[in-house]
Formats: sequence, C-alpha cells, structure tokens
Amino acid sequence: MRDGRSGEGAVGKRGGPGKNPARAGGGASGGTGGGDGGPWRSRAVRRAAAHTARRAARRLPAVLIAGGVLFDLGAPTHYSSAPFLSAAPLVAAPLHTLRATVAAALAAVAVAVGLALYHRPSGTGEALSEIATIATIGTVALVALGINRIARRSDQQLASARGIAEAAQRAVLPAPPSRIGGLRVAARYVAAQADARIGGDLYAVQDTPHGVRVIVGDVRGKGLGAVEAVAVVIGAFREAAEQEPTLEGLAGRLERALQREGRRRGNLDQYEGFTTAVLVELPPGKPVLRLLNRGHPPPLLLHADGRVGVADPAVPALPLGLGELGVWPDRAEEREFPAGATLLLMTDGVTEARDADGAFYDPRAGLTGRQFKNPEALLDCLVADVARHSGGQAADDMALLAIRRGERIEQHFVESIDRFRGRTSCEDLSGRPGGFRLSAWKPPGASINVR
Repeated sequence: MRDGRSGEGAVGKRGGPGKNPARAGGGASGGTGGGDGGPWRSRAVRRAAAHTARRAARRLPAVLIAGGVLFDLGAPTHYSSAPFLSAAPLVAAPLHTLRATVAAALAAVAVAVGLALYHRPSGTGEALSEIATIATIGTVALVALGINRIARRSDQQLASARGIAEAAQRAVLPAPPSRIGGLRVAARYVAAQADARIGGDLYAVQDTPHGVRVIVGDVRGKGLGAVEAVAVVIGAFREAAEQEPTLEGLAGRLERALQREGRRRGNLDQYEGFTTAVLVELPPGKPVLRLLNRGHPPPLLLHADGRVGVADPAVPALPLGLGELGVWPDRAEEREFPAGATLLLMTDGVTEARDADGAFYDPRAGLTGRQFKNPEALLDCLVADVARHSGGQAADDMALLAIRRGERIEQHFVESIDRFRGRTSCEDLSGRPGGFRLSAWKPPGASINVR
C-alpha cells in the first residue's frame, strides 16, 4: 500500500510516469505508452500520424519517377508517363530544399529523355510527340522551382515569427537563478517547431520565508491568450508564494486568479480554460519536499545511485481553473529528498513525444541507471533523448526544471554562508560527485580550504 508521506513508498511503483488520471479523463493512468490517455493521448496519436504522413510524402518524388518508368515500360505505346514525371518536381517543391527540388526536376527530365530514346520513335509525328512530352515536363519543373522559392520564403517568415515568439516567451519566463536556498537549479524551455504560436508552458522558482517554492505548469491553448494566462499564473504565484503559509493556500490563490482572468476575458476560456500545475515546497534545512499536483505529469526523483522514482499524487486532482466543476480540499504530500537527489519537473511535451512507430517517450526508463554531473547535464541529456526519440519533430513545447539538493558537507557550508550573508565570501573549488562544486566559507581573518 502506498504511504503518502514516505519517499520510497510513494515513488517508483509504476512502470513509468504516465499521465495523471485527472488529465486522462478519469481513466487509469499507466506508464507511458499504455492506459487511457483521453483527449491528450488522442492528440498525440494524431500528431504521430501527421508526422508519419509527412515522412511518406517526402519520398513521393522518387516513388513517382520510379512509377512513371514502370508504367511507361509496361503500358501500351499510346499511353504516356508524363503525368507521373511532371508530378515529381511539383511534389518536391513544398517539401524539400531547392537543391532537392532541382534534383527531382532534372531526374524527371532525364528519365523522359531516356524513355524517348529507348522507344526510338519511327516517324516524325511520334518524335514531335516525345519532344512535346519532354518540353511539358521541363516547363512543369520550372514552375516547381518557383513554388519552392515561395515556400522557402514562407518558411523563413515562419522562423522569424517563431523567434519573436520565443523572445516573448523568455520575457515572460526569465531563467531562474542557478543556486537558490542551498539548491542547484537548471531550467530549459524547448519550443516545438510545428508552428509559430507561443506555447503556454511555464515555470518559476522563488525563495520565500517558507522555503524555496516552485511551480511548473501548462496553460491550455497557444498564442497571446496563453501568454496572458501564463503571466497571470506567474504573477499570482510570486505574490502568493511569499504570503501563503501552505501549498494548499497557494493553490487556492492560483485557482481564484485564473477564475478572475476567465471572467475578465468573457470568452470560451471562462468555461474551458485551465492550467495543469505542480507546486513544490523545499523547506530550509530539511531533507524533504512537499508536492501538490493539479492534473500535471508527475515529477521524477533521481537518486544519486541512479534509481528513478515517480512522484505520483496519492489523490488525483483537476487542473487549476476548473474549480467550478467540483470542490475538494487540496492536500500536499511530503516525500524524502535526500542529499544528492534531483527533482525533475516537466510538461507533457516530454511524455507525449512519439517515435515513428507511435511509441511515447518514457523519461523514467531513459534516465534510470544514469548519473549526471549537475542539473544542467541532466536537462541537456533529456532534451537530446527526446529529440532522438521523436526524430527532431517535437509537436509540443517542453518546459523542464531540475533541482538538486547538495551533498551534506556542501549543504553545511551553503547554509553557513546564508546565515552570515553580508560578511562572508565564497569561491568555487574542484567539482564534486553529484554535480555540485564545493563552496569554502571564509570568515573575516580566516582561511578554510576543503578538498
């Protein structure tokens, strides 16, 4: 039976991070790649199918040229392969680079000339017919090159819009400090290249009188409306994190802020707008963490020995902003967070990444047994793994946050520096296991070097 207050009893008992039952439309949530995924799983299936269709479409020019040759050789003489050969560069134009489109055009014309020479037209009429066919294919090839140029210009405009969107995203989500409250923090925001719309993934880290508090979430939708909702959530979090003594009170403040925002907009978001989120509290001087999950993919807890646990919520909950559908008391869960362990929080852009066969990426399986020098190395590896799994065709943005608690000896020095802030100095020494660099505390008039 799962113990809601035991780190080992509450994590690592499922085959993968899976999906929160509340997000899965109330069904059972298994590991990634199994169970009922509701509308989120259906959306990922559609994305995988679209990716497979795009890959097949990119092979069409070669298939059309080969099909034209077979058709010409097997059909009666009065049938022509011109439709096949003309279609090849037209299909290549919007899907491939200029060089690939030129190659398809030259291949189509060359095949047409080769087939004409193979058939050896006996009369002037047949010769003129073959010349007309070659001229038609060449004209269509030139049109295809023009289409390719227009398509590439549109791609450049899309890339520019994507860059502007990412700049806006960075303005809303500034990078958290790399060290805060004796913890080491790393964050990544990886934008999907599917379109230029700004995503609604979010994260924030804040040092408060109650400890370091963290939020990672995902606002429904994309575009400027999602950015507005992200700004509302981040603003409400930063204010309430300082004032509310509990995570339950903090979640309530965020719920009310989103409801006010929905009423202000007065559109569909008033009824269907929601935000999945995980709230985390890391009390100072205690090897524990407190979690409150509102319909978000569960965090992973990576131990120093390579074990990876899944911090599933004991009681599933609806996302923020859906309080009108049901009211129940939030309950934060406390888990062990020993020295050298790393907490990994992520959005569903990670767990819904799919390969060519439609299999979901399982971050727990991909990270189990591996050790990382620091949180930055962990996130770099995870981003690379997801890109490799999905073939670089991520369909959704990814927000990642990794928090590592230092080794005990370093934690002692960090806390000492925090207590004597303003009259101490520290310097980074050699790298230590677990990804931290040891800090040496030097009070005035003394010199301490720890090796």
